Amino acid sequence: MPPKPHDPRVTERRNPRTADIDLATPLDIVDLMAAEDRQVPDAVHGQRESIAAAIAEAERAFRRGGRLFYVGAGTSGRLGVLDASECPPTFGTDPELVQGIIAGGAAALTRSQEGAEDRVDDAVRDLDAAGVRAGDFVVGIAASGTTPYVRRALAHARSVGASTAFVACSPPPAHDAPPADIVILPITGPEAVTGSTRLKAGTATKLVLNMITTGAMIRLGKTYGNLMVDLRATNEKLTDRSQRIVMEVCDIDAGDARALLDAAAGLVKTAIVMHFLQVDRAGAEAALAREGGVIRRVIGRNPPPVP
Repeated sequence: MPPKPHDPRVTERRNPRTADIDLATPLDIVDLMAAEDRQVPDAVHGQRESIAAAIAEAERAFRRGGRLFYVGAGTSGRLGVLDASECPPTFGTDPELVQGIIAGGAAALTRSQEGAEDRVDDAVRDLDAAGVRAGDFVVGIAASGTTPYVRRALAHARSVGASTAFVACSPPPAHDAPPADIVILPITGPEAVTGSTRLKAGTATKLVLNMITTGAMIRLGKTYGNLMVDLRATNEKLTDRSQRIVMEVCDIDAGDARALLDAAAGLVKTAIVMHFLQVDRAGAEAALAREGGVIRRVIGRNPPPVP
């Protein structure tokens, strides 16, 4: 009898719990997949110390003028680009501060690029094109733990003096440790559909990336309590949210909130400081700069209690 094929990567193993999923009803499929997904939060929480280290490193990079780069291929790359693209509207950051680099370039965001994850020379070229340098923080994402493009990108990032982290959902080979200062390994086990890492591994990856950027932004003073005070009002929903935040924090009505926001050029954080310090926009921005952008330090009061 020929030997059974074996792949050491956890994400490539068959899942015995879903071996007959092709016979399942729609409701059974939901139940099977939901049962698998329930394992994901625990796997992520098991990496809490490594994730916290990545948050701290991202904060350090930002405070020293560096940037955060996510690097990945396929689903992993798309998740990195997604997380990066959501930082400007959520936290009012420059689009250059957090960037996603995906193997195969922009075309790979909507269509698979054959062989892109194996082209290691492209990793060097792509990082150089983005200007990755000392002081930056590069996070490589590879669900399987072995993606050549990602591992080469991390090695190159290290060679130019950037700090590095590695996010994977399968332990990398023992003889080939990833070139990373921080390793985050939420092991989510075999997928419901063998090898489909857009499932549990993708969910775990999204949770980890959420924590890294959100945690670093909170540390930079991008929130006041849990209020999103550095958002950019780029649509009606965000404009409404900006006004509601100012009304709640400053205890003023809608008209006064709109006037305050207009005077603050739409900047929620600036508007709040203007109100409590009774200063103009320039005075509020100067006060925030002195205190590292942290509202609590500037106005000396806590956010309003949760209703």
